[in-house]
Amino acid sequence: MKNFVVLALTAGLLTLVACSHANCGAQKPANKSGVVMDKSSSIDHVKVYKADGTLQCGQGKKISISDMQKDLKDIKVYSSENKNDGMMRIQLCGSPTGNANVYEIDRKDLEAALKLGFKEWTAE
Repeated sequence: MKNFVVLALTAGLLTLVACSHANCGAQKPANKSGVVMDKSSSIDHVKVYKADGTLQCGQGKKISISDMQKDLKDIKVYSSENKNDGMMRIQLCGSPTGNANVYEIDRKDLEAALKLGFKEWTAE
């Protein structure tokens, strides 16, 4: 009986944490060819990011979206936002928060952005 209770509690816990994102069950629309695509992504656009400089326990200095956007020089930015990468992190003062400034740019400018120190954003 004790093993059954432990198994039931474990299954319940796994069910709760399996979908930790609010929209994980949402259906994504398909394009004309039937390929499922995220609404926020476009074939011609890509998102790039850099860490915003914040560290846990209020340490570090946050770099604003507008200040960091200057690093993209002449690359056209369609949208920008500050987001967390959603990764689990050690809870330790001075460690990165996982917050980043994310910019939507033309896919053709991805290589130039990478050379400027940005990385391609794959989290959502």
